[in-house]
Amino acid sequence: MAAGVKAAELRELSDEELVTKLREAKAELFNLRVQAATGQLDNNRRLQVIRREIARIYTIMRERELGLSAAPTEVTAS
Repeated sequence: MAAGVKAAELRELSDEELVTKLREAKAELFNLRVQAATGQLDNNRRLQVIRREIARIYTIMRERELGLSAAPTEVTAS
């Protein structure tokens, strides 16, 4: 089974890191779709894994927007 990112791991990321992760996942999805269209895609399951990862990221971002969960606070050593 192709390994995706767990929701718990995504919840530990800050908002900026989530946006970066989302951009990377969307870029990978685009590349996988191009490979699928040209017949070069080896692992079809990876498309589903990436789509679910994108959905998880959007879900966590929406939870934070609605106040259902909070972004992790950074601890600074004094």
